[in-house]
Amino acid sequence: MFAVVVTMRVRPGHFEAFMAAITANAATSLAEEPECSRFDVWTDPNRPGEVFLYELYASPAAFDAHLASPHFLAFDAEVAEMLLDKSVATYREQA
Repeated sequence: MFAVVVTMRVRPGHFEAFMAAITANAATSLAEEPECSRFDVWTDPNRPGEVFLYELYASPAAFDAHLASPHFLAFDAEVAEMLLDKSVATYREQA
């Protein structure tokens, strides 16, 4: 398995629009990408504007396919100006 964790900070005034977009992206990823088995979207009221994602794919190639998918490319373009910053880390399952 291949895990992806993403932390993003959303610009003030854009949180609701961003959450609608990321929720739709997560649902589409789970519905249309058979090698995406988990796509969680988390927030914490103590850190307003911060969003944490936990995504689980069958392999690095499955994650690459996600990044090339039309729905992800549309999402990425839609939210680019909404973000202050984004951090992405990946992890491989130990055998």
